[in-house]
This record gives sequence, structure tokens and C-alpha cells, in this order.
Amino acid sequence: MSVLEEHGYAGLTLERVAERVGRSRVTLWRQQVTQEALVDGLLARLTRDYRDAMWPAMADAGTGSERVRVGLKALCDVADRHLHLLAVSDDVFHRAADRMLDITGQTFSFLDPFVAALRAGQSDGSLTTHDTDPAELADVLFNSVCWGYVHLRHRHGWSTDRARQPLLAFTLAGLAPPSRG
Repeated sequence: MSVLEEHGYAGLTLERVAERVGRSRVTLWRQQVTQEALVDGLLARLTRDYRDAMWPAMADAGTGSERVRVGLKALCDVADRHLHLLAVSDDVFHRAADRMLDITGQTFSFLDPFVAALRAGQSDGSLTTHDTDPAELADVLFNSVCWGYVHLRHRHGWSTDRARQPLLAFTLAGLAPPSRG
């Protein structure tokens, strides 16, 4: 992670990794460690963690609004656990989805939990989607919260609570149905 953070994907070489872990490049090569294997491992860990964290947002019986709230909190939790990886590039989730397709032959969408929650919110009246397609709104929601949160945490050094509370409050307020009164 430290090599990746310091040098980016292009600078993630076995020489640098070997130096960082106190081994020779040949030792890593003999252990079948490659740049691709290192990146695949990080992306697979991110994907598993995300899938596991999002399960309640997909499976709980709450309103769409509650499911979006749970999903956004889980997204921030995942971002915290993988902050150094996410801070390297804003295409990490795209890379992870592409690698899942390459490795398993199956597509994996990081947006599905949010699409499902937004559709539920439309149906139960707990969310307003401003006549936007739920898939597009899920993309906006995911990217706004994820990358806004990563930026505030990593680049500004904000604490979890300082970054999370106003970001989620602002985002959820934008989805709240108009008050009837």
C-alpha cells in the first residue's frame, strides 16, 4: 500500500515492493508475487469488504430512506478501511469491477445496493428522486459520497465524524420528500 500510495499504479514495481518489505525481487518472483497479483489482492479485498458491508442495505426490510442511510454509512466504513487504496485513484471501483469480470466472468456492480434502496424509496414514498432514473441517481449518490468522503478524510485530514456527519446529512436532505404541512 505504501508503494502504491507513494508512486501510483504505474510506479508499483516488484523492486519497490521488495525493498519496502525487506526481501529481494527474486524472492518475490519465486513466490509468484507480481504487480498484477498485488493489485488483484487489494481489489478483491475491497470488493469482498464492500459486498459484506452492503448486505444490510440490500437485505433489511426498512424503508428505502433507511436502506440508503445504512448503505451510505457502510460506504463510508468501507472507505475508511481502504482509504489509502481509494486515495491513489478515483478509478479503484472501476478497476475492481473489471477485475471481477476478468477473474470470475461475472459482473459486479457497486451501485446495485443503492439502486435497490432508491427504488424502494420511490415505492414507499420515503425518498424523492427528482424524476431521475434510480440507476443514474445511484451513480451520483455513490460517487458524491464516496469521493467527497475520501477527499475530506485523506486530503484534508478530517476525522471520521467531522467528514461523515455533514456529508451524509446534506446528501440525505437532498433525497427527503417534500414535507406535507
